[in-house]
Amino acid sequence: MSKIDSGHDLDNVLGSMGKVFVLFYASWCPFSQRFLPIFDKLVQSRPRSCVCIKTDDNARLCERYSVEVVPTVLFFENGKVAERLDGSAGVGLSEKQLADFVNDCC
Repeated sequence: MSKIDSGHDLDNVLGSMGKVFVLFYASWCPFSQRFLPIFDKLVQSRPRSCVCIKTDDNARLCERYSVEVVPTVLFFENGKVAERLDGSAGVGLSEKQLADFVNDCC
């Protein structure tokens, strides 16, 4: 799973790839920790089009993309957010939600 450490790194990834799924997660969040293995399955099927951003170290990226709840998955197309799947506070995201989201995006 490719991890992004800065806005510059994310801009480089988005500029070099047409379609990208970006997971925003937090190390301290139990819902993020539960979702990471689910997102990892997507990574295995699309290794070149999935990246992760740990929000603990990237508050500016959260502000930039209005990520208020983790986990959240953003789908970028040609460098711009095309779709988003925001987690629900106190609930997170499910495998079915991610599968439906991916199907809608691709």
